[in-house]
Amino acid sequence: MRHNTYPHRPPTSSPLARGMGSEHPTKTFTASGGEVHTTIYVSNLHCSSCVQTIQDALWSLSPAPTSIDVSVVTQLVTVRHHPGLSQSAIEAAINEAGFDMATTSAVTVDQLPRFHSLSRLPALITGKSQKHLEQCSLCQEEYPLQCRVGGGSPITLTRPTSGERTLVAASDTRKELEAPSVLKISQDVSVAPSLDRASVSYGAKSSGIHHLTLSVGGMTSASCSNTITELLSRLPGVSDVVVSLLGNSATVTVEQSDFAPTVVETIEDAGYEAEVVNMEPVFVAPGPRDVSPSDTCGAQRVILSVGGMTCASCFNTVTDVMSAIPGVSDVVVNLLGGSAIAVVDSKDLAAGIVEAIEDAGYEAEVISTEAIEFTQGENDEETSGPRTVSLRVDGMFCYHCPGKVMSALSSFENRIVVLKAVTSYTDPILQFSYIPDPPSFTLRTLARAVSNSSLGTPFTVSVHHPPTVEARARQMQQYEQLHLLQRLIFAVVVAIPTFIIGIVYMSLVPSTNKTRMWFERPMWTGNVSRAQWAMFFQATPVMFYSAGTFHRRSLKEIWALWRRGSRTPIWRRFVRFGSMNLLVSTGVSVAYFASIALLALAATRPRSSSGPGDTTTYFDSVVFLTMFLLAGRFLEAYSKGRTADAITALGKLRPTSALVFEDASTVTSTETSSYAENRDLDIEKGDPSRQEKAFSTSRSGTKLERVDVDFLEIGDIVRVQHGASPPADGTVVAGEGAFDESSLTGESRLVKKMSGDPVFLGTISTRGMVDVRVDAIGGETMLDRVVKVVREGQTHRAPIERVADLLTGYFVPVVTLLAIITWVVWLGLGLGGALPQDYLDIDVGGWTVWSLEFAIAVFVVACPCGIGLAAPTALLVGSGLAAKFGILARGGGEAFQEAAQLDTIVFDKTGTLTEGGEPRVTDAEIADTRWSREVLLGVAAEVESASSHPLALAIRQYCADNEALPQTGSAFEETPGRGLKALFEALHSTAIIGNEEWMTAHGLSIDGKIANSLDRWKSEGKSVVLLALRHSKAGETPFMLSAIFAVADPLRPEAKGVIAHLHSQDIGTWMISGDNIVTAKAVARSVGISETNVIAGVLPHEKAEKILWLQQAGMKKRQAGWRRFLGRRRLNDRCIVAMVGDGINDAPALAAADVGIAIGSGSDVAISTASFILVSSNLRSLLTLTDLSRKVFNRVKFNFLWATIYNFVAVPIAAGVIYPAGHARLSPVWASLAMALSSVSVVCSSLMLKLYREPSPQAKQREDSLRSDDM
Repeated sequence: MRHNTYPHRPPTSSPLARGMGSEHPTKTFTASGGEVHTTIYVSNLHCSSCVQTIQDALWSLSPAPTSIDVSVVTQLVTVRHHPGLSQSAIEAAINEAGFDMATTSAVTVDQLPRFHSLSRLPALITGKSQKHLEQCSLCQEEYPLQCRVGGGSPITLTRPTSGERTLVAASDTRKELEAPSVLKISQDVSVAPSLDRASVSYGAKSSGIHHLTLSVGGMTSASCSNTITELLSRLPGVSDVVVSLLGNSATVTVEQSDFAPTVVETIEDAGYEAEVVNMEPVFVAPGPRDVSPSDTCGAQRVILSVGGMTCASCFNTVTDVMSAIPGVSDVVVNLLGGSAIAVVDSKDLAAGIVEAIEDAGYEAEVISTEAIEFTQGENDEETSGPRTVSLRVDGMFCYHCPGKVMSALSSFENRIVVLKAVTSYTDPILQFSYIPDPPSFTLRTLARAVSNSSLGTPFTVSVHHPPTVEARARQMQQYEQLHLLQRLIFAVVVAIPTFIIGIVYMSLVPSTNKTRMWFERPMWTGNVSRAQWAMFFQATPVMFYSAGTFHRRSLKEIWALWRRGSRTPIWRRFVRFGSMNLLVSTGVSVAYFASIALLALAATRPRSSSGPGDTTTYFDSVVFLTMFLLAGRFLEAYSKGRTADAITALGKLRPTSALVFEDASTVTSTETSSYAENRDLDIEKGDPSRQEKAFSTSRSGTKLERVDVDFLEIGDIVRVQHGASPPADGTVVAGEGAFDESSLTGESRLVKKMSGDPVFLGTISTRGMVDVRVDAIGGETMLDRVVKVVREGQTHRAPIERVADLLTGYFVPVVTLLAIITWVVWLGLGLGGALPQDYLDIDVGGWTVWSLEFAIAVFVVACPCGIGLAAPTALLVGSGLAAKFGILARGGGEAFQEAAQLDTIVFDKTGTLTEGGEPRVTDAEIADTRWSREVLLGVAAEVESASSHPLALAIRQYCADNEALPQTGSAFEETPGRGLKALFEALHSTAIIGNEEWMTAHGLSIDGKIANSLDRWKSEGKSVVLLALRHSKAGETPFMLSAIFAVADPLRPEAKGVIAHLHSQDIGTWMISGDNIVTAKAVARSVGISETNVIAGVLPHEKAEKILWLQQAGMKKRQAGWRRFLGRRRLNDRCIVAMVGDGINDAPALAAADVGIAIGSGSDVAISTASFILVSSNLRSLLTLTDLSRKVFNRVKFNFLWATIYNFVAVPIAAGVIYPAGHARLSPVWASLAMALSSVSVVCSSLMLKLYREPSPQAKQREDSLRSDDM
């Protein structure tokens, strides 16, 4: 049951939704004056007779309540009463009246299936249904029979079959579930009509490949994630395993949905908690069909099985062999899974990959090949496709309610397809697919139909959202923190008397103190002192309760390694096992059981008649050890939760409701012009009140209504008021204002918006009020894409993390071996007489027990957590910071590591160094030919109409503005990076248009006055376009130059300052362009790039070749002097190259570069191949990227260095290397504190990155100074 408190106000949301995760349905609030308010949620309260029954039951209590409020709508009972009337008495009265108070199981239906083997029992198999029938008027009308069955057995309602209503005797629940005895009711009882199978289909069992997302609890270090990764990778039919330690999640690809229970069971068998968060089918191309050229020539993903790999060297060999094949990229080899995945330029390369692997001595076979489809961006048609939605229907109280819901949906006939029907009132989730047709047919239409299908109180309908991975991770983190906190509090409470008895009285007070002497006297048996018994009783619950979590997890880890059917080789079980849990558990257990042995030895010794009893034990170490370990683990869990707040912060930008016009067509077609728009609105001094007065809140044919954002459809018109955020991405259709887009782009300046401009979810309207047409909803908004990219980027691991995996994999066996060696060495020295006798400072146990303390300290002080957390925590914080500044780290840790070591950055010209938005023709010359100027301009416009290049758009616009005569062409041909050709039958001519190389390829020579004009334009940094025609009737006559155009693309104002800043950091800069060399060099001079670093006149595939050439021939960044002095080698001997671009023609170069950086305004193909995405088109974000990458990677190295030095120093000290110097030793208690501080310090070090500030002010100053120098 769960608790809800509403002090002096009624609840404002569904009580069922509020109760998730709680324990009781009752909440008590003590008001002023001593009066108590108790609120209870009653699940089967639904009519006035129920209200009267509850009130009668409560008024009969003593002392009588002050007032009773019962709401049928909210199903809440609020009782104001004297403190003398207990909460339990109120609950008992309601319970005896036959009403159900919701339990946790009543609300778990909104969670995804957990694949339990046993089904839940029906909720109404209870005696309460009998009383409910006797008191509920609605149920009495539907079931006009006696409410008792012979023998007085209570009855329960069951789902009808074959048009019959049935009552089942609930005397024997088990028998009724297997073979219910049915008492038939009259056949004329109305039954909700069944749905037409032609219009409604029920989802069948999923089959085929599925992508599985799970939340995983109990992971504490890198060894935990490695263990889960290895276990899942060995499962047949499971691949692409990615386990996120900080995200408490895992993603896998399974061949069948039936594998999900096996995955969950495997993780739980290893000692961790697992739950399925989401399972999505991976749709592949249909089966047999005709092979088209695109099937063999387009990008393909090839999945292969590879046999014979046995170690990491095999893994590297196969990876190198596949990567060496031209046209093969994105090679991922799964050593444990015996598989490999690669992206190939052509399907024909699959055979070559198999042959190459087999030549290397391994077996290979192609499992599947599927085409990689790129989604179109802005060119997509603005039509809404099928939408799949899950609705939650609350307010159903008995079995006929689901029939009403489904009957309401059947009225829409074949406009919807039901994927999951509501079959029981205990399972209120409904899933269906439909094609929206705003404004007449939307999700709101369906929700109203379902809500109004109830005869009495309307059903409450809301969109059901399965918990996200971040929400699951947050829940797991909170549970873990609470779990540790409870045990920590208990350990702290026990540590207080332990400290008083074991430390204060046994060590600090004089030996003549009476209390100390009392504690030292023997008691009960042998020579066991009172202090020993007291410490035993205090340490035992700490050992098995507070430290129990370490014991359970370590035992499960060992059991999973050695259980029957384990595929781990025998030799590996001895050299790679365990985690931090095993070290902690071993250290605490050794201390506890060694103390038990000492206690037993003291019990066998004769009691001292006058002297003190034995007091030598490690029980106090058990208590303090556990307390410090739990404290460190709790601080670590809390700190790790703080590192993963980037996605959470982005999610908080979403509004919950929207003002929508129900009749959107009226607004878009007739009312747009009636809005008073101020085209001269000043962003800083605009008058929002005047804007708001220009809007009419009610107009003919429209109704402004506030709805939940989940019920919006593409095409809806929503109103965004001053200070509000757009509920979805859309386009302004009326009004004018200014928006703060810093949450997405990192730019603090306001952006002016008017009709036709796009607005985005997560931005804030700071001036004016606008109406917006919704263009993207439900995971397709820019904010959702940002969240998706950040989430995916966090799963990409940096190469340096593999070092941590290697170290942590062998850490526990090595530490275990060191602890055993430490104990054996000290014991041997002691027993052999090599140690002075004054070293032995204990009364019982001798050298064996004395040496054991060193071994315990070694077990406890060693900490692999710091090494395992060094990289992921810093990278996680870094990706969140990057998103804050408008940089999406799509490549994750690997991209950060490469960006931190950049030697050279290559810039594309058009759209990157230049604005690339709307280039325009600045100069034009028309030759004297047989065709008039207007005809030639018409030919140029017609040929360029076949291209979407920015230069083509500029030519077409110029021709349209200069009275061009329309012409009709045919047989269009385009050569990327060169130009176009077309046939004009009416003119009996063939026309070509493009750059100088295109003219030369067609035998055209340029000289004289034309050449001088072209040279002058190119020296000014303008792009030139040439038009030539050849008359068909003249035979094979050469092309004649007919017109030349100069197109200017303005430079980005910040480009010069950014280039100068990069040079100051000793990062080389290059420019690559398909334009002519003269224009390219002119642009390079303008921004500060050396003319020798210009690559011009290259095609898209040649850009990628030039990137590869630079990687081999480019200059490395100058190494710091101290590094050269120390002889430090570089991490990479070749040049690390980044490519910055924005167009489709830049995609090959972006993929070939070590770090691909896409401008956010670029094409989807460019973005999909980039490592980083700059949401803002401002190049200053590049400076933030390079600076932040260095900071993040330096912090990773610092964390590694700190964690490694800690272990190298702490372990020898714990082993006793400094003991001969004044008997100084690290006791197990202080060793546990040092271990806890190690991992916490690493996490805190990563969190310090949040203090980072971007270097944009300095870059801006540099840019301003450069501008002043030019004046």
